[in-house]
Amino acid sequence: MQQDTKRYLSYICPRCRQSVIVERDLFSLAASTAYIKCPCGKSELTVDFQPSRVRLTVPCLFCGREHEVSCPTHAFVRERALAFSCAASGLDCCYVGEEGPVYAATARLEQALDKLESAEAAGQAGEDKPFLDPIVMEEVLSEIRDIAKRDGISCTCGSKSWTFQVHYSSVDLICTQCGAQVRIPAATADDIDDICCKTNIVLRGKQDT
Repeated sequence: MQQDTKRYLSYICPRCRQSVIVERDLFSLAASTAYIKCPCGKSELTVDFQPSRVRLTVPCLFCGREHEVSCPTHAFVRERALAFSCAASGLDCCYVGEEGPVYAATARLEQALDKLESAEAAGQAGEDKPFLDPIVMEEVLSEIRDIAKRDGISCTCGSKSWTFQVHYSSVDLICTQCGAQVRIPAATADDIDDICCKTNIVLRGKQDT
């Protein structure tokens, strides 16, 4: 099967709050540092190919800072969708991958942003409200528990021992053997639908990073 040479990249501009989604050819991305600017001109995403990793600088709407993130080159090139998250908010700040998954993930992030803005307007965000949407979080945690009861959570390192951390709008599953992690969004009704479709969850072990 022929390797797709296109990558779609997405983030939400922290200045104008609009989604920025672009298509880039992998060869042009690998040739030199790419600067992906928002049409408003007030933010940009950078992509820098290095010998074995790809490093990105991502402007973050949720914490107001830039995140320095990276992933293995083979993951950047081959994965259907990669998500990079803001540690402070637990929400995603950037997506890379194929067209369909990137557009779908961005749409879900826009829904989460709308919900967050509504909560802030009502004075329900932050410490007064432990989760962006408590009902969604409860449903997602319930589904994770059901998958765990079926022994459906494992890591590619071979371990089935894991723990978890609950954030404002997501849940991190963490392999206790190698430290691999996967983030489960828990912000919108679509996140419930997504986890309900899963029969198992696989964490990526060190040999896959």
